[in-house]
Amino acid sequence: MKWCRFQIEQRVSYGVVEDDQVTEVTGSPLAEYTVTDTQHLLSEVRLLPPIVPPMLYAAGPNYRGHVEGMAKRRGAEPIYPERPEPNFRSVHALIGTEENIVVPKDCSGAVQPEGQLAVVIGKKARRVAKEEALDYVFGYSIGNDISQRVWQGNDRTMFRGKNCDTFKPFGPWIVTGLDPTQFHIIVRHNGSVWQDFSSVDQIWDTATWIQELSRYTTLHPGDVLWMGTEGADGDMVPGDVIEVEISSIGVLRNRVVAEN
Repeated sequence: MKWCRFQIEQRVSYGVVEDDQVTEVTGSPLAEYTVTDTQHLLSEVRLLPPIVPPMLYAAGPNYRGHVEGMAKRRGAEPIYPERPEPNFRSVHALIGTEENIVVPKDCSGAVQPEGQLAVVIGKKARRVAKEEALDYVFGYSIGNDISQRVWQGNDRTMFRGKNCDTFKPFGPWIVTGLDPTQFHIIVRHNGSVWQDFSSVDQIWDTATWIQELSRYTTLHPGDVLWMGTEGADGDMVPGDVIEVEISSIGVLRNRVVAEN
């Protein structure tokens, strides 16, 4: 199934997407729900982030190309991670597809995209074996972990560099029943391909991450894990359009604008 969260007029609802229509759902896809008879054209609704997670985890450097690309930006030798070590991202920074990424006035004027597979947890998980880990996944979506590299490099934490308002595009929906090892991921900047990679190239796969996370913390329904990106993308400035496409899921599209 393809689940979305949308707004029409002042009303917010979950929905099931089929072709160019969305059918309203009462309740939550992660609990009890009822599919109603109310339908809308997708073009008539505003797609929101498909879920507001209790926790948003980021896998960090989970592709060798990203480790190497970031090291090159710093003029240093790459240091590959020895084990999965997640970071956190602010859920308050989430925006949906077609919403604007706003570049703060007091930064250098450029931000960088990181197109990523998003894994949505479907049920409570604690000390999960790798062989059972995917049983705890509800579905998959798309994230774009926007970064401001100057702040990321100079600040003691990644508070500004990763978590400003609008820095976390997420969507357009969640798709269930997919194989997380078979995704093809493309990042386009103003129509030109910046990245073209596969989820099979991850240093650690989805099941390993769930096993490692659940060893130390309880994962809850609705928690989301972003699975890392391949390269160290170029700069985006106001006026640019960034798209992240993942096979069998769809396209997450956002425009970059300057803060007023």
